[in-house]
Amino acid sequence: MADAGRTSRTRIAAVLLDSGDTLVDEATEIKDRRGATLRAELVPGAAELVRELARRGYPIGLVADGFTDTFRNVFTQHGLLDLFSAMAISEEVGVMKPDPLMFRTALNALGVAESDYGRVVMVGNHLGRDIRGANRLGLVSVWLRWSPRRSKVPADPGEVPAYIIDTPLELLVLMDRLEAAP
Repeated sequence: MADAGRTSRTRIAAVLLDSGDTLVDEATEIKDRRGATLRAELVPGAAELVRELARRGYPIGLVADGFTDTFRNVFTQHGLLDLFSAMAISEEVGVMKPDPLMFRTALNALGVAESDYGRVVMVGNHLGRDIRGANRLGLVSVWLRWSPRRSKVPADPGEVPAYIIDTPLELLVLMDRLEAAP
């Protein structure tokens, strides 16, 4: 993937994204008998976010709990599958978030060294899975509080995000702020 618009002084090394209620609107999912999603609509602005992150040259990793077919089906449906440089899916990894292996699998596939974890942004909607997992590894945790299906109150300090956004496209503004930080 080309590094369009990026310089060698880029602060953010990669972006990790959750899927359900971060990119995919779980209320619209059509599932097969075993529970894999066949098709679904995206959260408003999600497709534009992924496309713009890719255009800016950020390595993008998907870190998601569920069946591999779910993510292949939905992201193919919306023409986004090829924009992910890596995928860590719980069915394949064998654990679920917040297990560090989920995040490390994606980070290893992206070639991110542990010393650069603090330069990785992780965006998710679930405080107990996405934010806790990101915080444990020292990633920059970003909570998308869009979902009506998830708790809005951190259970403890491990679930407190570094940043909060209300829509996917707000991440682009935050990325600009993070890139400009000293």
